[in-house]
Amino acid sequence: MADLDIVSLGEPMVEFCASSKGLLREVKFFERGWGGDTSNVVVAAARLGRKCGYISRIGADEFGRSFLELWRREKVDGSHVIVEESSFTAVYFVSILDGGKHDFTYYRKGSAASHLSPDDIDPDYVRRAKVFHSSGISQAVSATCRQAVFKAAEIAKKSKVLFSYDPNIRPKLWPLKVAREVVSCTLDIADIALPSIEDARVVTGRSSPEEAAEAILKKGPRIVALKLGAEGCLVKTEEETVKVPGFRVNVVDTTGAGDAFDGAFLTAITEGLDVRKAAEFANATAALKTLGKGAVTPLPRRKNVTEFLERTRLET
Repeated sequence: MADLDIVSLGEPMVEFCASSKGLLREVKFFERGWGGDTSNVVVAAARLGRKCGYISRIGADEFGRSFLELWRREKVDGSHVIVEESSFTAVYFVSILDGGKHDFTYYRKGSAASHLSPDDIDPDYVRRAKVFHSSGISQAVSATCRQAVFKAAEIAKKSKVLFSYDPNIRPKLWPLKVAREVVSCTLDIADIALPSIEDARVVTGRSSPEEAAEAILKKGPRIVALKLGAEGCLVKTEEETVKVPGFRVNVVDTTGAGDAFDGAFLTAITEGLDVRKAAEFANATAALKTLGKGAVTPLPRRKNVTEFLERTRLET
């Protein structure tokens, strides 16, 4: 029987978020935080009350230690994170632009996480979860990391563990043609697909959200939750299609908002909520995340999301 709700695999990255608006060359001060899409997802879910675990490699450096402390503090199981003595933990810098938009600069080539391989996957650990989650970024980091994602997904599928997948296509990491092929292939075996509208258009060639979601659903997932940014999301299953509007908030930084959505949506699904309620819960979590800078620090607790939803219902 599953004793973990969500197990995620990927690359954690130390975050340096600009303290003021502007391009990196214009910024003097940064606040150190944490990032990496798949780590963000399990931290978000853990703050919402789920039992989560993480699979990765980190460097035996101070940044790696900061992640071990983060996961311990957030009650994310890090027992399957390998500390690599001879490597380093990846880093990225975030510049904050107008409207909460951002730009990223990465220093990650050859990071410890890029050395993750199928040999690092413990089948029993994947089987302990209700949901196994990974992403296109995890697949793009290296060929061995890509193979590790597929191995873990295969174990999940054979063990009736749901496989959740966020395409998270990053053209800077790999050629677009390769990305499209790998992501398309992975969507074929996913149970829950969590693409942004931009990624869905790249994979399907369809411009409208409804058509893009339908094209992805036909590939095999049971649930497609298509993220539409400030507009909310569109969720499609074989039985229904629901469009759930986003929440109007004063956006500070959208970094990691999609990951917050993923963590909240998976939280709701593991708790047995229907897709409309799951979407509303995920939209609220993502909106609250954008009220602060950085990917992890502003992630809301369950109480914050519940109170926000109650307050917005009273206002409507």
